[in-house]
Amino acid sequence: MPTRKTSIDHAKLDKVVAQARKDSEKRGHGYREQALKMYPWICGRCSREFNHSNVRELTVHHKNHDHDFNPPDGSNWELLCMYCHDNEHQRYAEQMAQHGIELGNNEKKQATFQPFADLKDLLKKTDS
Repeated sequence: MPTRKTSIDHAKLDKVVAQARKDSEKRGHGYREQALKMYPWICGRCSREFNHSNVRELTVHHKNHDHDFNPPDGSNWELLCMYCHDNEHQRYAEQMAQHGIELGNNEKKQATFQPFADLKDLLKKTDS
């Protein structure tokens, strides 16, 4: 049976991808710029101080881990150096894993294969 090829509107696809990137960048820079204006450039965990030459290493951490929750008062943000930020997310992932919740795209699926499901029937057939 021949397969039917569908044509892809590359111009439309490019437009959608460009808009998604633009929105993501706008959202990302928006709260970062706000947080950098609101808070002193000091890591909230290790107290490392930052200046214009190394502020790129200072990240905005979402306290409730919801990157889409960005209240204008900054109540869901804290500034962390990249090392403390990574550590915070690792600790959160480990805490969730203790409760059986796997984070990220590498969600584990439960096994459904039952290797001994028909063993009784197979043994009956060999006895006969």
